[in-house]
Amino acid sequence: MYCKKECIAMLLAGGQGSRLYDLTTQTAKPAVTFGGKYKIIDFPLSNCINSGIDTVGVLTQYQPLALNEYIGNGAPWDLDRMRGGLSVLPPYQGNKGSDWYKGTANAIYQNINFIKQYNPDYVLILSGDHIYRMDYRLMLDQHKKTGAACTVATFTVPIEEASRFGICNTNPDNSIYEFEEKPKKPKNNQASMGIYIFNTKILLEYLEADEADEKSSNDFGKNIIPNLLNNGEKLFAYQFSGYWKDVGTISSLWEANMDLIGDDPVLSMSDADFRVFSRNMARPPQYIGPKSKIVSSLVSEGCRINGTVINSVLSGGVIIEEGAVVKDSLIMEDVVIGKNAKVYTSIVDADTVIDKGATVGIEDAGKEDITVIGKGKHIKADKAEGRA
Repeated sequence: MYCKKECIAMLLAGGQGSRLYDLTTQTAKPAVTFGGKYKIIDFPLSNCINSGIDTVGVLTQYQPLALNEYIGNGAPWDLDRMRGGLSVLPPYQGNKGSDWYKGTANAIYQNINFIKQYNPDYVLILSGDHIYRMDYRLMLDQHKKTGAACTVATFTVPIEEASRFGICNTNPDNSIYEFEEKPKKPKNNQASMGIYIFNTKILLEYLEADEADEKSSNDFGKNIIPNLLNNGEKLFAYQFSGYWKDVGTISSLWEANMDLIGDDPVLSMSDADFRVFSRNMARPPQYIGPKSKIVSSLVSEGCRINGTVINSVLSGGVIIEEGAVVKDSLIMEDVVIGKNAKVYTSIVDADTVIDKGATVGIEDAGKEDITVIGKGKHIKADKAEGRA
């Protein structure tokens, strides 16, 4: 017996993340490490429980093993509930056959029965690959007050980047009169964050109509939102003003991690009233050796540092041997950086070994020339690794 929920969340976490290259060849993008101790998916899951939303369907597809293992039963986010909680929703075979999720709208359509069993008044659609902290209750309050069929969360982006996003063209009251999916010449810079609140009845009606349309791409931005507007439904933008970054590219992932560093970081994780929860891997405390030097960096549990770390983020279990230098880099779990090795402006994925004396990356290269080393690689001293 399922109890009625006012609002449930559907979290789209099946993306391949091809623009992250080697980082997502074995791992779904939402399971990529962020900030030393988190995964990207920690942010929307934490936002849900901090916003009082205790029923979340996580839609997985691409390389789901690491992601499924990480989220488990939802306990780290207080989503291990008898009624509601976290449910993993992969594609499945029904009496009409089986199919992969064909698009964002089709993924939700294939899980209509999950939605119906909670009989919610509202459905919150989320993406699993953005870094931000947001109280969805504020967005829901606006949705109710405006009487909208759908509310789209928006964020102001630099106009030169606006063509990468769906753009909401709005009236002074924030009602949306036009939605352009990745326009070549955007009319403004109010980008859709891929976060939507729907009245449930409206959502189900448009999902079913979209599924019946053989010409549809089965996508919210390309199909569902334009169809709502074409039919005269009320759509409003909810303008979000906090930190938000789409970490779908190497440069944006590196930048977001660098935003965590400093005495007054751009992205602070210290808000005790709106915490980001994660799975605790129960590693021992880090060890900082007598010859080590650490400047403006984040060092996670289980690390053993005997070299130099400057302006970098180290995940759990990283070993940096004597004489090694790590600068402007993101080092993921259980990486070993050998004696006198150099790592500059790089992202090094988990379980990689960098031999003593080896060099990875280019010093002071900047965000447009980041070196990426995939999971489990062995970098030998006789081979310098430059740009990815």
